[in-house]
Amino acid sequence: MRATAGGDAAGWRLDAAAIEAYRSEGLVAAPWRFEAGRLEEMRDCLERLLRDNADVAPESLVCPHIANGARHDAAAAAKWFAFATDPRLLDVVAQLIGPDIILWGSQVFCKPAGTGRAVPWHQDGQYWPIRPLATCSVWIALDDVDADNGCMRYLAGSHRQRGLVRHRVREGDDVVLSQEVDMSEADPFLIRDDVLPAGGFSLHDVFLVHGSGPNRSERRRAGFVIRYMPATSLFDRSVDRRQDQAGVSFSFSRRPIWRVRGQDRAGNDFSIGHGEDYRLVPRLSDEIQA
Repeated sequence: MRATAGGDAAGWRLDAAAIEAYRSEGLVAAPWRFEAGRLEEMRDCLERLLRDNADVAPESLVCPHIANGARHDAAAAAKWFAFATDPRLLDVVAQLIGPDIILWGSQVFCKPAGTGRAVPWHQDGQYWPIRPLATCSVWIALDDVDADNGCMRYLAGSHRQRGLVRHRVREGDDVVLSQEVDMSEADPFLIRDDVLPAGGFSLHDVFLVHGSGPNRSERRRAGFVIRYMPATSLFDRSVDRRQDQAGVSFSFSRRPIWRVRGQDRAGNDFSIGHGEDYRLVPRLSDEIQA
């Protein structure tokens, strides 16, 4: 049975048992849900994102919080940015990675009913230019998410070795990623389903081995994932891997990042990639510090 966060529902504060569960299992599900109005806002933004990117596979839409031209303008991106900088979320994340927080990425995963593709077992961190590697990912369910419509699955405790495991090439049109972890020797009793109600969310560690099955149900499975790193780590601009999805086209060397809480401790560059529309965002983010 997976760990579920305890805490104060009004303040969105994890209790000691929930924090320990995150440390030991690598994932904790929050007991709170976004209110109906906020969930409706996120779903409206999702519908626009899907409509404006109808030519892009919906299973993985990169960085909707970043403006990128007519297809995804500053007004649309600003709404996703507001979701990602919700002070309640930052309060929870601060309990897990510390008070100095950088927002460096986000992603929408939307598996259409009946055709949604699988995500092979993997570790997120193998793709990311963060030194030392550290990230807490918040997975917000925009639909009810369960095993039938392809919820995230994870190998509990697999993050504790604090390193990357070997991935092998996985090819095929039926999967989203091209690499996977060999799970032939994994303990099946440690495999958990991250079942979430619409508006609910979970938090997981960068080294957690996880994946998800295809969606063969008659229900869509959509989620918004936000990536936060501690500002004690460096976002390495020397990495030039390019991403081209959902109207966003840039390499990690040019990706904009934001300090949303506390202070930068690693010499990160927060000027790269920020256009005219986002020059005031870091200043606004300062105002939501606890």
